[in-house]
Amino acid sequence: MSYTRSEFPADLLAGEPSVPRPALRKRGSLTRVLFTFCVGVGATLAWQSYGDAARQIIANSYPQLGWLAPEAAVARIALDTTVPATSSPDPRELKAISLGLAAVRQRVDQLAAGQEQMTRDFSTKLLAAERGILDKISVPPPQPAAAPARKPVPPP
Repeated sequence: MSYTRSEFPADLLAGEPSVPRPALRKRGSLTRVLFTFCVGVGATLAWQSYGDAARQIIANSYPQLGWLAPEAAVARIALDTTVPATSSPDPRELKAISLGLAAVRQRVDQLAAGQEQMTRDFSTKLLAAERGILDKISVPPPQPAAAPARKPVPPP
């Protein structure tokens, strides 16, 4: 049995919207999707038109985002930021640096030797623990000694 609008009282229809609510929701979500799509298309077209200029502005404003800059701009920025050549280094400074590096190399070798020793120690302890566990598992538990059978005492 279906009802038509003429069967309902007029006061019931006064507060009702002309389009049912589910249709409004569908139209609202469709509008949102179309709007988002159009914004995306507009942003893509704008980036294609002004992308290099925008990248250049971003790279100039924020040096840590220099990877966004176009290739020619990267080369120009790299030339601008290069350090001018200095005179040849002082031999005393080079000797001090080489001595420092030798000390660091020696310390690294000592640390590596200590690490190898610790690895050997851990390995031997681990193997000993593993053997102990395997020995405990493989040896069956001792059987309890059978208690001697009691002989009944004859009555006197």
